[in-house]
Order: sequence, then C-alpha cells, then structure tokens
Amino acid sequence: MIEVSIESFFSENIKSALKSNPPGEWMTKVPAGCIRLNSGYPSPTHVPVMPLKTAVAKLFEEEQDLPLHYLGSPRITKLKEQIQKRLAERGIHVSEEELLITSGACQAIDLIARILIDDKTIVAIETPTYMEALEIFQNYTKSFISIPVDKYGFDTNRLEEVLAERKSKGLTLPRLLYTIPTFQNPTGTTLTAERRQHLLELAAKYNFLILEDDAYGELSFNKCPIPLKALDREDRVLHVGSLSKVVAPGLRIGWAAGASELITALAWFKKDLGHPFSHATTATFLEITDFEKRLKTLRDAYQEKCTVLISSLEQYLSELVSWYVPEGGYFVWVKIPGVDTAQLLTQALVEGVAFVPGKYFFLNQKDGTEFIRLSFSYADEKEIVEGIKKLGKAVKSILV
Repeated sequence: MIEVSIESFFSENIKSALKSNPPGEWMTKVPAGCIRLNSGYPSPTHVPVMPLKTAVAKLFEEEQDLPLHYLGSPRITKLKEQIQKRLAERGIHVSEEELLITSGACQAIDLIARILIDDKTIVAIETPTYMEALEIFQNYTKSFISIPVDKYGFDTNRLEEVLAERKSKGLTLPRLLYTIPTFQNPTGTTLTAERRQHLLELAAKYNFLILEDDAYGELSFNKCPIPLKALDREDRVLHVGSLSKVVAPGLRIGWAAGASELITALAWFKKDLGHPFSHATTATFLEITDFEKRLKTLRDAYQEKCTVLISSLEQYLSELVSWYVPEGGYFVWVKIPGVDTAQLLTQALVEGVAFVPGKYFFLNQKDGTEFIRLSFSYADEKEIVEGIKKLGKAVKSILV
C-alpha cells in the first residue's frame, strides 16, 4: 500500500502559498471584558439592526420565496443600480458591464489578484498596508516593491525613483499597484491631490494598473477626497469598495469597478459565488434609507470617537509616543519608540486593552515592531478613554 501524503497532491502554487504565515494570525484572542481597540468593526450602536429587520420583512412581504432562490429577486439587479448611483455621486461613472458585486472587498481583491498575478508578477504595495491584502497577494506571488507611507500618504516620489531605477537596470516593472489612498489602513493617512495625479501619471508612464481599495472613502470628517477612479482617464484603476464600514460587514457586500474586460474576467471566476438573499436585503435597506443622513451620523460619531482617542493619547502617552491624526476612517497609527509592540500586547491584555501590533502590516515584519494600530470605531467613548489609560500603564511598565 502506498503511503498517502495529502500535501503531495497540492499544486505548486498552493505549496508555495502555504509557506506564508497563516491567514488571520494577527487576530488577537481578546479575553472577556478586555477593551477592544483592535477591532476594525463598525460601532455596535450604529449597525442598523431595526432598519435591516424592516427591510427583510418588506422583502418577504413583497417577494415571498423569490429572495431565497439563486437569482429569484429582482432586487439583485436593483442593488447594482444603487451601487452605480452611489459611485456616480463620488465622480465614478461606470456601466453595468464595468461593475461587479462581490462578497465584500476581500473577494474583489482576491479575484483581481487571481486574474492579474502569477508567480512572476511584481506587485507594488504601500508599507505599511492592509494585512489581509498582503495575505491575499502572497498566495499568488512572492515578488513585491514596498513604498513607504508618510503623513501625506503613499510616497509617489519614492515610487518614481524605484521605477526609474528598475527600468534603467532592465528589471521587471510591477504589473499592479495596491493602494488605500483615503484614510489608509493602518495609518489613517490620506493621499494628497497632487500625489493622486502623480500616481496616475506614473501608471501611464510605466504601464501598470492600480487597485484602489476605498473601504473607508465615505467616512470623512470633513470633505471626502476625490477617488483615484474618478480621476482615471485611461482605465488603469480598479476601484474596490464595500458597505461593510457604512452598513454592516456581515452582509458581505463589496464591489469592483473598472474596465469591462477586467470586470468580465473577474465575473468569469466569481461565477455564482454571491449571496442572493443578502443582495436583495441590502437593496431593500437602501430603498428605505436616507443614506446621506446615515453617512452624516456615522461621520459625526466617528469624528467624536477619534477626538476622544487623540485627547486620551495626549493625556496618558504624549511624552512616550507619536501618531498621525486621521481625517476620517477608523484608525490611529501610533509609534512607540524603543518598544516591541508584540511583547507590549501581552502586558496590555493583562491590563485589559487590545490593539494590533504594527508588524502585521509590513511585508518585513521587523519594520513594524515599534508601531500599533488603534481603532476608535468599535469601543464607546468611555471605553476609549479607559483603554488608552490602560495602554499607558502597560507602556510605562515596559519602559521603566
């Protein structure tokens, strides 16, 4: 009898992908009662439970069993129209053939990686960047160009230097660049208007596509920046968005908007891996919701929470740490010089507060040892103050 080695049946690209760190390794096991400044989740008080309950009742009353079939509900088509309208209000005008509804933004990112990346492809990324996107890209390639983020967002001047050097040496140029230009995860920074235009010019000059992750784009504390896709005149931008941060993540409603040829290829591999009931429910929710009013409520609430977090940092940690002040989104990026924040997390959990160590947002994790990502979206104001107080105690216990 031949001894079976299951791993031997894996394809070569899967064997390679499995050598990376396992997905979700960054997710801290938070003890009961611990203040969650690690959660990139919406505020529990602003998840629209009752309006969604009303939407489900309305949906069943009007359509009976149709939403429970594969493609039975006419509201599935309606959802795409509603997303098109929301995108148009932000300057992104796409046809039906240029938009694909996905199961959250991560499915969109994975589908894009699937059609554009192989083991010979170089991907340009921000550093630090969204850890789940890193996990996805590492399933397809091990070749990256990392460009730093500063207080003005992605450093496009440094990108230009790297691209020019690679071209002069005859080295392979990136096929895809991944960026979160607005309220970046984890830093909270926003790419300036000048850098947005510069990035599009570089994409044309060096012939690469841009994956714009816009998960937080509508959560501005002031005026929402213009998306890269709204400035795109050459179909070089694939715009990925989601309702996870502005409605509810469990609905798994995301999308990709871009050139019809790209969207067709994405749909080819997505097949019917959607959620018809969720699509129909979301479409009904959007029908009965004043969405601009909802966005204003969210923006005001998150701005207040961010203000509380920043004030708490100033009160309890101002002499020990530094941070970026975000103009929207969910996160504050904090540097704690001289502290290994992975070790700090152990002490912080003992004190009763959780955060995400910075190392998980870097391709080279050693580059992130002095950073942490704090979220102000999930905890309430009182918890935020108490959480930063506990964090201050943990930091001081290590530095003493």
